[in-house]
Amino acid sequence: MKLNSAIAAALLATTGVYADDASKVETEPSSSIVELPTFTPTNLKAPFLEQFTEGWEKRWKPSHAKKDTKGQEEEWAYVGEWSVEEPYKYKGIEGDKGLVVKNAAAHHAISAKFPKKIDPKGKDLVVQYEVKLQKGLDCGGAYLKLLRDTKSLHQDEFSNTTPYVIMFGPDKCGATNKIHFIFNHKNPKSGEYEEKHLLAAPQATISKISELYTLIVRPNNTFTIKRGGDIVRDGSLFDQFSPAVNPEKEIDDPNDKKPEDWVDEARIPDPDAKKPDDWDEDAPFEIVDEEATKPEDWLEDEPLTIPDPEAQKPEDWDDEEDGDWVPPTVPNPKCAEVSGCGPWTKPMKKNPNYKGKWTAPYIDNPAYKGVWAPRKIKNPDYFEDKHPANFEPMGAIGFELWTMQPDILFDNIYIGHSVEEAEKFANETFFKKVAVEKALEDAEKPKSEDKPKSPSDLKFLDDPVLYIREKLDLFTTIFANDPIQAIKFVPEVPTAIGGLLVTIVALIGIFTMGGAAPEAAKKTAADAKEKVKEAKDKTAEAVSTGAENVKAEVNKRATRSQS
Repeated sequence: MKLNSAIAAALLATTGVYADDASKVETEPSSSIVELPTFTPTNLKAPFLEQFTEGWEKRWKPSHAKKDTKGQEEEWAYVGEWSVEEPYKYKGIEGDKGLVVKNAAAHHAISAKFPKKIDPKGKDLVVQYEVKLQKGLDCGGAYLKLLRDTKSLHQDEFSNTTPYVIMFGPDKCGATNKIHFIFNHKNPKSGEYEEKHLLAAPQATISKISELYTLIVRPNNTFTIKRGGDIVRDGSLFDQFSPAVNPEKEIDDPNDKKPEDWVDEARIPDPDAKKPDDWDEDAPFEIVDEEATKPEDWLEDEPLTIPDPEAQKPEDWDDEEDGDWVPPTVPNPKCAEVSGCGPWTKPMKKNPNYKGKWTAPYIDNPAYKGVWAPRKIKNPDYFEDKHPANFEPMGAIGFELWTMQPDILFDNIYIGHSVEEAEKFANETFFKKVAVEKALEDAEKPKSEDKPKSPSDLKFLDDPVLYIREKLDLFTTIFANDPIQAIKFVPEVPTAIGGLLVTIVALIGIFTMGGAAPEAAKKTAADAKEKVKEAKDKTAEAVSTGAENVKAEVNKRATRSQS
């Protein structure tokens, strides 16, 4: 692996492009392909509306708390950094900034207080915001929390234990991919809170293009989740969450015990059944087929294997030291053309009288009483909340996240009571930018006619990483069968190796001889460089003659790269 890395670095040098230049090729913005609209702040009003314009630092405060990790020895702090900036991946609107998670594998927490507490009782509650995964998402969250309005709500102390009313948004790690909708419900009898999780939550969009997530909860206790403006889930707060909002009216009596004489076996072996007299448990499963006859073409006198007639005793074999040389054996070719060779024996066949071990047949159990279950009693903790959509007042919004991918961008947050206003806001922002972003993404995709037909068609500036990987892969594949042809057809790799050796030889000369003998070091490097030049000239001469000999290999790889 280290050698391949060194060769890759040498390939970079031989192409005349430095690593910095290669990264510029990969990350150079493509927004010039499409004319971008210019950001204009919205004139819409809402209880809370955030576009991360000037003065956002006064509203949003990072947390300096430590994460509650009960049962764990390691203590975590919210050290993840936040920034407000324009996206660098598929920018859809010029001047449009968002809140960005800046660190990978770090705990982040930030919150903003609402100008006035938001009380959703008797009103529609609409939660809407954009998420842009600029580096994708393998493992991490991008959800928001609406925090309960309490006197103890302090932004500096916002953490995973801060009471929240609703948690909503995408979360992915491995095979788990969902749009969370969790609400904290207060038990009217005990006063305790319990999280209610949406069952079978819809999947989040994992893309570098902006995505819009919308949650609508109505006073009639129904909800809707939208993704990109399209409905992906409808339902009721009563029957689509776990645990259920309202507990069962009756529960199993914890003091009820199954009687010792309770029979819950529905079927039993027939106690009156007896094994038939002609039942032979010892009869074998297979017997010799006495009716079988030897095939006419069976060669009993021919062995299954014979000494290899093409094998030759090695020239360095010494009978006195190594013993008598015995050629290896190979399958007898005569046996492949007939039914078989060697001694013939009658084959085995299934025994028609085989019955196996006898067991009594099963019958219905006359003493069966059924499946036992404890008796039901009234649930002492039962209550009925007819209005779970009457969430408690909310005082702030927060992002409390851990993610393996940085540069997650949040933008255009709407918290309010008007579905129509939220849709207008989305039309002004999301739908305007997402059309541009998709055009930019499409422009980056290579057209079918532009795809290289073989590694020899690759250009370094088009994709430096692919260029180096394919050249190394092709060289090693051909080298395994024919080193000469590998050098002829992929001269870039041996040239890079030669350049690498020149550098190593020169450095050895410098470090071993020090400053006292610079001329010797220069001579060593010059001699090595001259040898590389000669090899390079020979390689260039061989390229034209060696290409045809590996044409089949290239065609095979070209087919693989296109599939």
